[in-house]
Amino acid sequence: MKQFFTLSELGTDVKTEVRAGFATFLTMAYIIVVNPAILSASGMPVEGVVFATIMVSALSSILMGLTANLPFALAPGMGINAFFTYNIVLGIEGMTWETALGAVFISGIIFLLLSVFKVRELIVAAIPRSLRYAVASGIGLFLAFIGFQWAGFITASPATLVQFGGLSPEVIIFSIGLFATSWMVIKKVPGALIIGIVATSVISIAVSLILESTGADGFVSLPDRAFALPSMAVFFQLDLVGALSVSMILPIFTLLFTDMFDSISTFVGVSEVGGFTDEETGQPRNVGKALFVDAISTTLSGLFGTSSGTTYIESAAGVEEGGRSGLTAVVAGLLFLPFLFLSPLIQFVPQVAVAPVVVLVGVFMIKPVLSIDWSNFEESIPAFLALILIPLTYNITQGIVWGFLSYTVIKVLVGKGKEITPMLWVVDVFAIAALVYGA
Repeated sequence: MKQFFTLSELGTDVKTEVRAGFATFLTMAYIIVVNPAILSASGMPVEGVVFATIMVSALSSILMGLTANLPFALAPGMGINAFFTYNIVLGIEGMTWETALGAVFISGIIFLLLSVFKVRELIVAAIPRSLRYAVASGIGLFLAFIGFQWAGFITASPATLVQFGGLSPEVIIFSIGLFATSWMVIKKVPGALIIGIVATSVISIAVSLILESTGADGFVSLPDRAFALPSMAVFFQLDLVGALSVSMILPIFTLLFTDMFDSISTFVGVSEVGGFTDEETGQPRNVGKALFVDAISTTLSGLFGTSSGTTYIESAAGVEEGGRSGLTAVVAGLLFLPFLFLSPLIQFVPQVAVAPVVVLVGVFMIKPVLSIDWSNFEESIPAFLALILIPLTYNITQGIVWGFLSYTVIKVLVGKGKEITPMLWVVDVFAIAALVYGA
């Protein structure tokens, strides 16, 4: 094991790597609950998505460790799952989740080809950093908006579109969960997010039982059992024929875009934390192999039945614990597997208990906004449009489209059209097509 993962050369040992693997798992274990909660809104059965989420997370993380020897763990991406549910399945008339899974699989195949021929890095390099930061931050706002809606904190209003939902029992429970989980995050409690979900679920059960004892309606149903065999309800249910239609070109492009920049940003960020950057090229160590595994993760996602898998920034927790090799990722991946048999417990977790974590993930994702040069209006105006339009239009594609188009138009108007790369012009063509066809 020491030789396979070159532990001595990397200045680490088995004990440190195992501890780092536990740290990584604890910081991202919330996805086991959150991903099924989001995807179930598309009509997908929760128990099937639980199986898919765990298998994609486990297999992808283990493969990353064995192939790239990097401490990067993977799982279905936050933001991508929201796009899958709200913009593809619920946002396109007549769309089914089976067809959307087909789109995920196709995007994974395209990822593999782009990675093999090293085109993926060229595309990333062509996109202005300000737009990359803005899109990531905008998706964070989008997720927070969804979390507030789940809790009933924000509701619809005929006069102002949205409004405060009032102090209902659910809103009070959500607020308690949000503040308690925030405190744990601030204090750097290991597994703060998953602890927050469990604690808020317990409070929800207690309040629901009290309401039922007074004759009022409860909002939590206890599971009739704790354990069950894994469900194959969404395994290999993808519709490739439907996904190959012209109407799916833009959704597939958006899946490619969001996953691409999410993974690249994560590789760079975690590599800087752990010192994995190659001194000569400035690129993260083994980035080619890592991108290849990331592409395989997306392909596996379509087959198992979940939105695209991607590398998690939470991997930095393991790196901070001393993780330096792929053994960290392998340990994190293996820790997902026991949860395959706990789908009844995961399924009963109410949305009000998941909502605080979804909001906090929005907080984590808003961080890149600090890297935008707001004093440079050529950069900041397009970035702001991308940032704000993602949550306001309830559509990640619209934020991306208007961010790219405004960037190009502004550069041309100020006489800097030569700064627009050929690859960015290609992206702009897709953006215009998105507007024409109403993506």
